[in-house]
Parts: sequence; C-alpha cells; structure tokens
Amino acid sequence: MTKLMQIMAGAKHGGAEAFFTRLAPALSRVGVEQEVIIRSDTDRAAALRTGGVTPLELRLGGMFDITSAHRVKRAIRQFAPEVVLTWMNRATAYAPLGPHITVARLGGYYKVENYRQCDHLIGNTQDICDYLIKAGWPKPRVHHIPNFVDDAPSPPVSRADFNTPDDATLLLAMGRLHINKGFDTLVDALRDLPNSYLWIAGEGPLRERLERQAAQSGVAKRTRFLGWRDDGPALLATADVFVCPSRHEPLGNVVIEAWAHKCPVIAAESEGPGTLIEHGRTGLLTPVDDSNALARAITRVTSEQVLAQDLAAAGQDEFRAKFNEGSVVSRYLKFFDAVTT
Repeated sequence: MTKLMQIMAGAKHGGAEAFFTRLAPALSRVGVEQEVIIRSDTDRAAALRTGGVTPLELRLGGMFDITSAHRVKRAIRQFAPEVVLTWMNRATAYAPLGPHITVARLGGYYKVENYRQCDHLIGNTQDICDYLIKAGWPKPRVHHIPNFVDDAPSPPVSRADFNTPDDATLLLAMGRLHINKGFDTLVDALRDLPNSYLWIAGEGPLRERLERQAAQSGVAKRTRFLGWRDDGPALLATADVFVCPSRHEPLGNVVIEAWAHKCPVIAAESEGPGTLIEHGRTGLLTPVDDSNALARAITRVTSEQVLAQDLAAAGQDEFRAKFNEGSVVSRYLKFFDAVTT
C-alpha cells in the first residue's frame, strides 16, 4: 500500500479543512502508512489524534517562513513517502521536489500556475476538473475524487436552547459568513416565511451586517446566529429543511452532509449544488440571488410533506451511492496505486 505524506496549511475552519480531518483518519483505518503535517491548530490536531493520526504541527506561515520549509523537507526526506498530497496553494508551495509523486487536492477554481511542481491534480468536482483541463493542465493528470461526510446519526439539539418554538418550521444553513455564501438572500426570503425560524451555523466577516439586515427586515426575532458549530449532524436532525443559498460554492459539502442525515435540501443553483442536485429528485434548485424564488421553494417543501420526504430519501440514496466513506477512500487507494505503478 502507498506510503503517503499529507500537508494541510489551511484556515481554522472550512470545507477542505474539515474533509482533510475526515480523510486522514479514514486512510489510516484501511492501513495506509502516512505522516501528516498541519498548520498549528489545537482543535485540528486533537481531532486527528482522536482518529489515530498524530500530526506534525508547524507554523506554515507563507513564503518567508524558512524554518517551516526546512522542517517540511526534513520530514519528507526522513519518511520517504511515495506520494506527497498537498491541500491547496500554501501547502503545495511547501512541497519540495524529489523522487516522490506530488499531488495537489483542489476544492476550488485556483490558478494552475500555482501547481507547476505537481505531477497530478485532484478536483473534488467534475466541474473543477474540467476547469483545470481548459486552463491547460494535461487531461491524463487530472482526477475527479469527491468528498465524503460523516453519516453517524446524532440526537437533535433542543430547540429551546435557541428560543425556537417546537411547532415552528426550522430552516438550517451552515457555512462561513461570507458574501459568497448568499446568506443575505436567505434572510430576505425569511420575510415571506412568517411561520419559519432560521438557524445559521457559522462565523465570518459578515456577521454584523447580516444581523443588521435581519433587524431591518423585521426577521431578527426569528433568526438565530449560532456561531461556528462542530455538531452539524445534530443540527440537521433538528431542522425541517436545509438551505444552501450560495452564490459561489465549488462543491457543497453541506449539501452532501444534509443528504447523509436525510434532511430535504433547497439550494441556489451555483456551481457545486447545481451539479450535485437533480432538481425535483434530490433537492430543489432556485436561481442565485433570487429571494422570492427561494421563499417559494421553501414554502413548497414545508407545505408538501410527501415531497419533503421524497427529497430527503433520494438525497440519502445519492449519498450512499457516491459520497460515503468507503467508496471515496477506495477511489483514493486506486488513485495512489495508479500513480505509483
């Protein structure tokens, strides 16, 4: 089995970072011999150790962090991996040339010139792979491997913890409070949903602006900003509908997570969700930035119980067929074997 080194230099929170923290232990569970280097992060390191992976924590501070660069080179030289798997731009910049195969895993539409030292690229959506090929990367060296999410069931959280009536329709959204995520569109839609409460789980630079918008729109009493949460499955077990209003969303891990926990999904038709979701079967899609259409879709799902059940069931089937841990890990193992033989 392939000897693997992974390097993650990402932010404290994010979809790629969360998937990395799932993938590394999953690879260890199937017997992959690996070492992992991460940007120093107490919570991420603890999560990896819980999963049986002991990371090397470095500053990984950027192009002027010479100390980290030397330590990465030394770790790779001592471990002698067959494959070095890097996660996005900064981690890739730390990967030295050597006898190993260098692979970058991309979850967005990044500039291909940042990956010139790589032998192969992995895109977590077919659309990202198509983008890389159009940008000039050789097609035989571009590979599509999706993400998986945790489908372990979790008991719901108490609605009373967030002052939410048990008989209200509960909408859930999750993600960084950033302009790309389109939460302002969802807050606008809430004006036309008088029987609904909205929980937004996430943090980011737009929190104060979104709170002001909720107050100005008259929906503040029905909107809850939960902050960053690590209990997505419990929140999904509590919610009636999951909403992903993103303007830009390369994949949509949150959609897959909602599917895994059998929560009906409504999403704006941005890159990832628009590719993932089969409209009318595994979810409902609405135009990006259209709060009226979003409100109509939410009303439809919350008023048609059979539709909500069918969407949730079909979404869970899609998850089990394509995005479960076993199938995705198997694709990584086949990829590693292919590039090292």
